[in-house]
Amino acid sequence: MKISMTRQNDYHHWLATNETGAVLHLDGSPSIGGENKGFSPMESLVASLGGCSAIDMVSILKKQRQIIEDFEIELTADKIKVAEHTEFKSIALHLILTGDIDEKKVQKALQLTKEKYCSVYFILSASTTITYTYEIK
Repeated sequence: MKISMTRQNDYHHWLATNETGAVLHLDGSPSIGGENKGFSPMESLVASLGGCSAIDMVSILKKQRQIIEDFEIELTADKIKVAEHTEFKSIALHLILTGDIDEKKVQKALQLTKEKYCSVYFILSASTTITYTYEIK
């Protein structure tokens, strides 16, 4: 994996580009001199957990022949100040699935996501309480 980062202005706005050319804007809040022109680094971590979980869930549910018409994830993170830095106290993910989806298969997919597949979950769960809830429409 290789990611290149280039500074976009005289403040904290950065553009991260991966090997395939996809880009992610990162920036700080105005309170530290940023301009909110992208995700903060902490927000990008939360979004990465959502993305990793979503990719795993969709892959598992499709293998189980579930019909997913729509899938949304709402993420909420609580931070705490520790010495001079900030850490996550907790992250909650609420999955909203629409389609012809068996609840038992959602539960199994969530279990596999947390116990086997989601690398971002493994990294963050070492220091953060992570919870998942879901609803099927």
